[in-house]
Amino acid sequence: MTSARENSHGNGAGLPRVPSIPLSDDANAAADQSIGGLVKDATAHLSTLVRGEFELARSEIAKEVKKGLTGSVFFVVALVLLLLFIPFGLVALSLGFNDMWDFENHPWFGFLLVFGAAFLGAGALAWLGWRRFKKIQAPHRTIDSAKSTVAALRRNGDGEPDQLERRL
Repeated sequence: MTSARENSHGNGAGLPRVPSIPLSDDANAAADQSIGGLVKDATAHLSTLVRGEFELARSEIAKEVKKGLTGSVFFVVALVLLLLFIPFGLVALSLGFNDMWDFENHPWFGFLLVFGAAFLGAGALAWLGWRRFKKIQAPHRTIDSAKSTVAALRRNGDGEPDQLERRL
């Protein structure tokens, strides 16, 4: 028999069993217990529920992280292959410029054109990156909040320094 959670997320394979709260239809058993016993049972059941939900979330997240890592490995391999084959493309482009504009006497000129275009492109990207870095600011709200928290902890309710600050 499968639970509703297993039906909604596949067959539940790979997920550990989590503790569950025993439910009963016996109303007389609840009536015989004292208030303290009922509160104790309720807190125990709530604790079990929270632990179970936490364990379920942890196992599902771990499974999804593994999928993400596997996918990122494929992206890294694709990027490495791309980076390895970029020089072949640049050489082909340079030789194509030499053939297109008849630079037979100066075969280096096609390579110089490709180098110049790559240099200008890299310079433009570096300039854009520098502009973005110049816009980075300190986290002013966080700094102000931390300063006010420290100031509040150093003073007691009547505005006087507490004993810890007096010792410093």
